[in-house]
Amino acid sequence: MRRAVCPGSFDPIHNGHLEVIARAAGLFDEVIVGVSTNYAKKYRFTLEERIDMARETLASLRGIVVEPVGEGLLAEYCRQRGVDAIVKGLRSSSDFDYELPMATMNRQLTGVETVFLPAEGHYLHLSSTLIKEVFTLGGNVSDFVPRSVLKRLTSGEPVRDQPRRG
Repeated sequence: MRRAVCPGSFDPIHNGHLEVIARAAGLFDEVIVGVSTNYAKKYRFTLEERIDMARETLASLRGIVVEPVGEGLLAEYCRQRGVDAIVKGLRSSSDFDYELPMATMNRQLTGVETVFLPAEGHYLHLSSTLIKEVFTLGGNVSDFVPRSVLKRLTSGEPVRDQPRRG
């Protein structure tokens, strides 16, 4: 079985993420959507909410598993889970410049390869940060996020910042 992981914080998951994950599902027998936490970021949604939104959104795709990545290095997570490849979507050359050193390090640490998938043109502008900013300022993001995300965004609940680790 060929297994890949699509890692990310997915705060929130958006249609650009979904497009890359769906394409990865066509290339691998199993794709783990690894929901991670970057303690330098402020999150709108808790880890559990991010996992729930991803599971709800991806339920109809075959071969998709959604789980937390947990603590530690992504390369080590891949080794423990028997992952053959990390799949990353690229929107621009700056994404490539950011991702390439990590891909090289992950390969040198555990032998896991990174597969880069170029984003579809109509998703090149999407980022979770931009979606949150547009929504917060009153913009309509319904064309950019799945229904489960839009439902949570519009529920009226206040933004919760997760505590940073010190």
